[in-house]
Amino acid sequence: MAGMPSAATQGGGRTARRVASFAAVFVVVALALVAALAPSLMPDTLAGRDAGTLAAGVIFGASYLALALGRVPFLAIDRAGVALVGACLMVVAGALPLEDAYRAVDLDTLTLLLGMMIVVANLRLSGFFAIVNAWVMRRARRPIVLLAAVVAVSGLFSAFLVNDAICLVLSPLVLDLTLALKRRPTPYLLAVATASNVGSTATITGNPQNIMIGSFSHIGYATFAGTLAPVALAGLVLTVLLIALLYRSEFAHAERLAAIVPRVRANRFLVVRALLATLVLVGLFFAGQPPAKAAIIIGGLLLLTRRVRSERVYAEIDWSLLLMFAGLFIIVAGAQHALLSQHLIAAVGALHLDRVPVLSVVTAVLSNIVSNVPAVLVLKPFVAALGDPARAWLTVAMSSTLAGNFTVLGSIANLIVVQRAASRGVVIGFRDYFVVGAPLTLLTIALGTLWLMR
Repeated sequence: MAGMPSAATQGGGRTARRVASFAAVFVVVALALVAALAPSLMPDTLAGRDAGTLAAGVIFGASYLALALGRVPFLAIDRAGVALVGACLMVVAGALPLEDAYRAVDLDTLTLLLGMMIVVANLRLSGFFAIVNAWVMRRARRPIVLLAAVVAVSGLFSAFLVNDAICLVLSPLVLDLTLALKRRPTPYLLAVATASNVGSTATITGNPQNIMIGSFSHIGYATFAGTLAPVALAGLVLTVLLIALLYRSEFAHAERLAAIVPRVRANRFLVVRALLATLVLVGLFFAGQPPAKAAIIIGGLLLLTRRVRSERVYAEIDWSLLLMFAGLFIIVAGAQHALLSQHLIAAVGALHLDRVPVLSVVTAVLSNIVSNVPAVLVLKPFVAALGDPARAWLTVAMSSTLAGNFTVLGSIANLIVVQRAASRGVVIGFRDYFVVGAPLTLLTIALGTLWLMR
């Protein structure tokens, strides 16, 4: 057909892209090796002195580009693998000695994440979330009430139990629920994703970037929640209103929903045990105990059972996320060691990041370019140098989290919901998400900015 590219042309374009991808990878690796050898082969020369700096900049830029894309074209490597390779190349290039690389990994962040994942795994395996799902189905007799219930459950649990894990658990439950009620699943699944991001703004344990910020800033759990929980609560209300407005055909009618209650498979003893452990954990957080210490102790104690094999709990843990974090810590530390200068700090200082609106916008834009966790790590040295770092960190936490709702690619939680839906034949396209997520992001970030400026 005229105007259509031939198979040969398409194949040639694919080959060209493959060659370009492999060439880019080769250049990055070669630069790291050259930087490692240059000081000994070319001592007291400009090349010998600056090779490491150049290599660190290229490794940092290439790693963040691959993280933003989520992969390296034509290579079977994911974000965790990219972070690990980038960290290794930073050490090879001499941007960061191995001993400093070990110290760059924030063990508090990894420990807290691991502990929270174990707690959530126990809640899911016990059947607690299935019980919550059945409870909602019995009481949500109108579509708008069901929407509000989904938003409330997703937002509340995400506030305390890491939003990625909550989306992993709730997505199939909400799919089952809406299909059983013969409702359109899309608005309810969008509610799971967007509410999980909004709700997770409230506390340090709401999402991975907040966990990092809690470790970096040393802001108390209660202080963090007292400042940002009102933003999260208002954002959840906005989530219900916006989805109901944009999907008027689903919620305009007041017909009663059939009370279809699925059969729940749950172990009462394990449910009580896991729920009690969760309540104790949240209590320890608010009592001022170090979150990482509290989470790993409670998580470890939950493994002491004869009813659930430890392997089943380990299978629920996102080990690749922990690996990605460790690699990112080293990549950013290497870039800071090799590239961060007083001139760069002064140039960034000219952006007036000490102003809440400016920092909110910069964080939101950066989060949608490289994702929220890498954005927080990039901003770390500049936020720490501001006059009021506590307020700055709260601003970064608010904006980086709420920015995750802008597009379907904005957060891992969004992708989890979309992928789970696709596995059941429910397609949520980029536009489907954007028409809800974009205005919700702008409204909630504006609200959060005004709240933090007060």
